[in-house]
Amino acid sequence: MPAAPSPPQDPGDTNAATDSPAPSGSRPPSDSPAPSGSDTAAGAPVAAVAVGPRVFIRHYRLEDAAEYTALARESTGLHRPWLFPPRTEADYVAYARRLLEDPTRAGYLVCDRADGRIAAFVNINNIVEGAFLSGALGYGAFAHAAGRGLMTEGLGLVVRHAFGPLGLHRLEANIQPRNAPSVALVRRLGFRLEGFSPDFLFIDGAWRDHERWAITAEMELGTPLPDSGAGQSDPGADEGD
Repeated sequence: MPAAPSPPQDPGDTNAATDSPAPSGSRPPSDSPAPSGSDTAAGAPVAAVAVGPRVFIRHYRLEDAAEYTALARESTGLHRPWLFPPRTEADYVAYARRLLEDPTRAGYLVCDRADGRIAAFVNINNIVEGAFLSGALGYGAFAHAAGRGLMTEGLGLVVRHAFGPLGLHRLEANIQPRNAPSVALVRRLGFRLEGFSPDFLFIDGAWRDHERWAITAEMELGTPLPDSGAGQSDPGADEGD
């Protein structure tokens, strides 16, 4: 798969591939924000990690707490019972710090290029290095951005970035079978169904069955048209530690 084109239960973390810590290995150093300078593309600030036609991805910031938690509260009806992102600023700060400081995680916010507003989030959890070079995806769209195809584009940017600068080989998304929009999303992007795990994650008071979807660097990542996924309100995939 080509690298990303050049032109950015924790609350909300309920999707796990492995609980093993990341041993030392050959994965390249973690990515860093783009260097200071002029904008990388119209509508995308220099903090962008990767840029697409309508969205860019960037790292979490502690100062995003007010915006992120307001969006999470507005999106409760979309997210439940699949996702539980932080809805208070204190919870967000603890959540963001883990994503920023833990080398076994990498977190990205998907932002609308039109106005810079946060549209969705995509996290890579349980990153394992060495011979495995794998991570577990968790993601979710916010209500104002759902059904517009922004989640599809943002997740595609993260996958390309993971297989490019991050040097990973495999990404897994664990999805509850009844979460049909999220299954449709990973299918659009070329993930394959690898198996079924009963009683896989403890979410919303019970052990939930999950389908295991995955993509590797050798596979062809789907590149939907800008409107692909429009009209489908994808709440996201479960995450986990």
